[in-house]
Amino acid sequence: MQDFPLYFELGWQHILDWQGYDHILFVIALCGIYTLKDWRKVLLLVTAFTLGHSLTLALSVYGKLRPSSALIEFLIPLTIVATTLHNIVNKKQRPGAVYFKYLMASLFGLIHGLGFSNYLRSLLGRSTNIVSELFAFNLGLEFGQVLIVMSVLILTFMAMNVFRSPKREWNLFLSSAIFGISLIMSLERLNIYIQHT
Repeated sequence: MQDFPLYFELGWQHILDWQGYDHILFVIALCGIYTLKDWRKVLLLVTAFTLGHSLTLALSVYGKLRPSSALIEFLIPLTIVATTLHNIVNKKQRPGAVYFKYLMASLFGLIHGLGFSNYLRSLLGRSTNIVSELFAFNLGLEFGQVLIVMSVLILTFMAMNVFRSPKREWNLFLSSAIFGISLIMSLERLNIYIQHT
């Protein structure tokens, strides 16, 4: 367990690393339509995402899943495109829409977990204590996600209460900006994927 703090730190540093900003964009897109009063919904969404990526991260680290890294790197921005489109198209939160969002977060978490796995596999090398290191890394990822979520909720609070931006306009601005970035990223990575096949 002496490596627990190390892998915890590596987990939160990995998700907050701007070189891998696709994961940051996904978490922002996932929770950007909510306000501070919706913190329970946001917590459940992030937990659903964590459960999804924890499963595929574990399966991949144990060698049960080995998909093409070029394919995964292409699919990750597609999850962001789909999430932002969902935010843009749904003008009002319908009662059942939140359950669809939980399902979407879980499924997309499966894809993001495979993206995290390449990094973690390279860190683990021939380590024999994989379970505790995997657990510590996942907790670090979750901690990093919570930091992103809190930052977004505070930013949303300021946009709506200080700058008096209507919730729908803020949602459209944030989701559209992330949509544009992730669409460009998808097209670039599609080109890379095609070159690898």
